[in-house]
Amino acid sequence: MKVLATRLNGPVLIEPRIFVDERGYFLETFSRERYRELGVDAEFIQDNHSRSVRGAIRGLHFQSDPGQAKLVRCARGRVFDVIVDVRRSSPTFGDWESFELDDQLHRQLYVPIGFAHGLQSLEQDADFVYKVSSLYDPDVEIGIGWDDPDLGIPWPIADAVVSDRDRANPRLRELRDMPEW
Repeated sequence: MKVLATRLNGPVLIEPRIFVDERGYFLETFSRERYRELGVDAEFIQDNHSRSVRGAIRGLHFQSDPGQAKLVRCARGRVFDVIVDVRRSSPTFGDWESFELDDQLHRQLYVPIGFAHGLQSLEQDADFVYKVSSLYDPDVEIGIGWDDPDLGIPWPIADAVVSDRDRANPRLRELRDMPEW
């Protein structure tokens, strides 16, 4: 495995070794000790799996207390994956970075506490799987508008499919009482 450079401090982009033969392929998607050596030090307690239609946007989400780290990957298809730095004291607060995750290179992204996360499916029926470090708690979940003009994220598919809940998310600058991680 190798770690690829990210612009923001904290996230870790991992490219696994893929072993291909006449049967197909094999790759390791998680090893606690090996991933700790790569900078992924969260204790994951749950795995999640979503399937999205082409153009679907999920996010931008994060949890305020205790926070939630994620290890994300696209198991089938291709997604435009986005993280936003929501650490108030960070010099890159409000900056975002995007990555294409797919079922060819099998890259994974570690999203540490203090980052909002979202994705847009670039193909029909993209399967997205991820580990989380805390259970979902609707009382501490926070959303940022996927179309926040202050962020200016260029989502690749203009005709987005977005839930009513995500359409109602505020702009980042409207959020108050965010924790300091």
